Amino acid sequence: MLWPRVRISLPARAARGIAPARPNFQILSIRVTEPADGVVEAVIVVVGPGRTRAVAVRLEGLDSRWRASSFAVL
Repeated sequence: MLWPRVRISLPARAARGIAPARPNFQILSIRVTEPADGVVEAVIVVVGPGRTRAVAVRLEGLDSRWRASSFAVL
């Protein structure tokens, strides 16, 4: 499913021969802690166009895989 703005902009860009712009992101810092066995919590600071954000994730080991039990973009 395409979002309404995407449906409008795709044909317009194609007619003008303009490639879609992709934002560039840069990772400033990563902090990782292991509060318990099989649990990892991390905070990643990401700089994007015009805004800096923090991404917080909690991963739990389950059946030889990692499961994100919490994920937040602040």
